[in-house]
Formats: sequence, C-alpha cells, structure tokens
Amino acid sequence: MAAKKKKDDLGELSFEESIKELTNIVGKIEQGQIPLQDSLSQYEKGMALIKQCRTILQKAEKRIEKISELDAKSQETNE
Repeated sequence: MAAKKKKDDLGELSFEESIKELTNIVGKIEQGQIPLQDSLSQYEKGMALIKQCRTILQKAEKRIEKISELDAKSQETNE
C-alpha cells in the first residue's frame, strides 16, 4: 500500500486521480449518501481538487505553448 497516495495529500494526485476523486465526491453528494456536515467537508475537498486540476492544466498549456514556440523557431531556421 506504500504506492497508494493518501486522499488528503491532494497536491500529489495526478490529473486523472483528481478527476476520479472529484467524480466520487460529486456522486456521493448527489445521491445524499453522506450527512450534511460531511457533504460540506467533501465540497471543500472537491473545490481543492478543482483547483489542483486547473493548476495541472495550466502547466500543461504552458508546456504546449513552449513546445510550439520552439517548433516554430526551428521551422524558421530551416527555411
């Protein structure tokens, strides 16, 4: 179980793991499977997961932009 990441350590989750956890939270809240107080804490966790996903996507977007810029420069020098 050492390889399994803690659910509370959201910053270490991958994008896919974050989405999966977020989907589980939404399902529980929508089905009313948990008490109100737990729903609120799960909602807070869900918002943190959304923030984590946005951060991961922004980093990926910046990498893509950088790769595209390098590719454009490479093509300019080859012309």
